[in-house]
Amino acid sequence: MNETRTALVTGANKGIGFAIARGLGTAGLRVGIGARDEEKREAAVASLREEGLDAFGVALDVTSSESVDAAADALEKEAGTLDVLVNNAGIAGRTDGGAQDPTTLDLDVLRTVLETNVYGVVRVTNAMLPLLRRSASPRIVNMSSSMGSLTLQAGPRMAAYAPSKTMLNSITAQYARSFAGTPVIINAVSPGLVSTDFTGNGEGRTPEAGAAVALRLAALPDDGPRGGFYDDDGEIPW
Repeated sequence: MNETRTALVTGANKGIGFAIARGLGTAGLRVGIGARDEEKREAAVASLREEGLDAFGVALDVTSSESVDAAADALEKEAGTLDVLVNNAGIAGRTDGGAQDPTTLDLDVLRTVLETNVYGVVRVTNAMLPLLRRSASPRIVNMSSSMGSLTLQAGPRMAAYAPSKTMLNSITAQYARSFAGTPVIINAVSPGLVSTDFTGNGEGRTPEAGAAVALRLAALPDDGPRGGFYDDDGEIPW
């Protein structure tokens, strides 16, 4: 019986997602690189394999139920189980013309952001649950943001992106309630300000630094915390 643990990271072809995938691979897991773009996905897989890591591509568009279901079928055939799911895929949404000022919020932008950042997480998580439940110690990590904290109110005013992360945090807590008494452990994390394409490659720390908290929660022991919101320094306020 193959005892290699398997992980799936969504939006894993670059940035924090790629750093998380590399970290999981370095820890000995077989890592599925979930991404929409075939060329970028396969380039990421090739890069990890060149480092000696066990990686494979998973065609995955989190906004499409058909794509997500097909990805679950592909993972079923590839591994038969899933031990770690990192819901990393996310978008900021456009901000031009006051599109994310609450007083001029473009509802189409809000819908688009929620489709990826919230609905996409639910789609992927629920599709992968049958595989996760076959694992002895399944872990789910949702990549959130301190901008979603109602207490901290961090970052600029982005009335589509920030509420999407607030809702993601709440859904994480709801999942944790449903998983009570089961081996499934789910948490949300804030990677901090990271310099990636997502943030315009501006100020911020490295993707590897941003990935650290996700990697820590992906490797929690069976008595680890559930349904919390964490950054590098520990639990942060909702």
